[in-house]
Amino acid sequence: MKKLFLIALILIMNACTKEEIKLEAFSPEAFAYDLGEKWEINALVNVKGFEQREYNGNTFEASINLSADIKTPGGMVLEGVYADTLKVANHEEISDIPLEVQFELDTTYSTGEYLIIIHITDELSKNSITTNVEVELSE
Repeated sequence: MKKLFLIALILIMNACTKEEIKLEAFSPEAFAYDLGEKWEINALVNVKGFEQREYNGNTFEASINLSADIKTPGGMVLEGVYADTLKVANHEEISDIPLEVQFELDTTYSTGEYLIIIHITDELSKNSITTNVEVELSE
């Protein structure tokens, strides 16, 4: 009888344990557009594995904090070139969220390979992840 009670207790505890959500960034892309007197930089990345809350049984909400730094071909890191908080609401559970980083660089930046460092934080779970994507400034 004790074994049966112990097995039942273990099964109940396992059923009640909340599965840990693993934040994941995927499919990063970046583009640079020469606008003559400046460069427009666009980076896209998708995120999944964030926590979401259900409200009133019909709305799911998530909140993602996003910031970006850029590393120049010379190795200098410019911090905080972009920052935003994205709040998403949907009538169905949210599987992933597309994120967009957009900023400008003036013509003092030379051509070459730059690294965009994207910092993503799930505001509800406080989990965070960093992903990188390369972009080339070329004539």
